[in-house]
Amino acid sequence: MTASLPSIAFAGIGLMGLPMTRRLLAAGFPLTVWNRSPEKCAPLVELGARRARTPAELCAEADIVMLCLADTRVVRKVVFGEEGIVQGARPGQLLVDFSSLEPAATREMAAELEALTGMRWIDAPVSGGTAGAEAGTLAIMAGGHEDDVERVRPILAHLGQRLTRMGAVGAGQVTKVCNQMIVACNALVIAEVVALAEKAGVDASLIAPALAGGFADSKPLQILAPQMAESHFEPIKWHVRTLLKDLDTAVRLSREHDSATPLSGLAAQLMRLHGSQGNLERDPATLVEMYRENH
Repeated sequence: MTASLPSIAFAGIGLMGLPMTRRLLAAGFPLTVWNRSPEKCAPLVELGARRARTPAELCAEADIVMLCLADTRVVRKVVFGEEGIVQGARPGQLLVDFSSLEPAATREMAAELEALTGMRWIDAPVSGGTAGAEAGTLAIMAGGHEDDVERVRPILAHLGQRLTRMGAVGAGQVTKVCNQMIVACNALVIAEVVALAEKAGVDASLIAPALAGGFADSKPLQILAPQMAESHFEPIKWHVRTLLKDLDTAVRLSREHDSATPLSGLAAQLMRLHGSQGNLERDPATLVEMYRENH
């Protein structure tokens, strides 16, 4: 069965990358993996994956190379750095980047990689968190050549419930910025709501079920409000630093296009304030602590 399936390589075995690669292995795809901390690849090797020593080595047998990395700087290093993907890439291969990056940087890197190697780029950031990655229900927003996106659609169907091509390279990243603006502003107002309900004598753990199905309902409300009400911040499902990075990208993008984003600008500053108090690596459910009187 596996002989007829495209061979996949995957860099970035983190909170999202691990469940995504597990799903690819379960679907029968031949898989090669790489991570900066090699020990994170161990559970996948046990399941049948091959571990590459360098990003360049990922390209040796792969038809599709996938990335799920922290930010623009890390992606640039993995693709163009010493022993990077650029050293092994060749025409006909596709790079699918699930990371959330700056749109302009994505377009620049895609053009450079294709000019140097012939390898084409699809930016395919995802939304749905670790639960979506585990269940294969992610929303995937893609930018790239239409033929390239259609080529990877059957593969990405194992990872997401929906893949939407938003336009040329970079369009996926713009869409992810829009997604994160909504998510981050939502998370901050949910924190305000929970803290206010507590101070006003209302059981905040009832907020999410009480509002379910109404206009105020959302996935962030149903996930974050109970966690906030119960001060249940672990296991960490995502990071404050990720939302801050994406809000900063939103503010930069708004400047580039002369578009006003005052709520997202304020959200970035509130997220930065929370992060500066030692919370960058914590779950965004901890945002409620900003509004509680702890002292």
